[in-house]
Amino acid sequence: MDLHGYFNSSTSFRVRIALALKGVSATSLPVNLREQAQRSAAHVGLNPSAGVPVLVDGDFVLTQSLAIIDYLDARHPVPRLIPEAGEARARVLELSLGVACDIHPVNNMRVLRYLQQVLGVSDAQKQAWYQHWVAEGLEATEQLLARHGHGPYCFGEQPTLADCCLVPQVANAQRMGCAMHAFPRIAAIHAHCMAQPAFQAAAPANQPDFVA
Repeated sequence: MDLHGYFNSSTSFRVRIALALKGVSATSLPVNLREQAQRSAAHVGLNPSAGVPVLVDGDFVLTQSLAIIDYLDARHPVPRLIPEAGEARARVLELSLGVACDIHPVNNMRVLRYLQQVLGVSDAQKQAWYQHWVAEGLEATEQLLARHGHGPYCFGEQPTLADCCLVPQVANAQRMGCAMHAFPRIAAIHAHCMAQPAFQAAAPANQPDFVA
């Protein structure tokens, strides 16, 4: 199994967490987003959207981090990251999709690059854009956790897809200088997760292509 990704890609980080939690090994094949390697003909041949991650399992090629984690859950169901049924499944997907669909897309590297290179916004304007959408999205996430979350992870004593999505988003927010004091529940979950070996192994700084 191969994982095409990038050390600082939060979507790649999500999949690395899932693999580490399940104890499934995958060969890391770095795709340097800063150098636009994702737009090479070879990579677009794997992923027409020119993004990461891409999981290659034999002849099976799969893109989109949440689809990959769902596939891993089916192939390697212990530990289960997406509950199989009922309200627990709905709550995990609600929070995960809030991060993956509401927060991440508007702050993706290609969006930020378009803002600067095509629309001509300044560094300060780009930073304001990033921090605005992170604050709005994390405020909604904090409220969801206050209503429905419990335990040291997002939903209980074991990590789920929600933690796989939330932790990389917090890492991005911290890297971009976003204020986190208004989100104590999120901060506590992030701190607990990052104290666990699987999350540490998946962290950007521990990847073969890491650049400070």
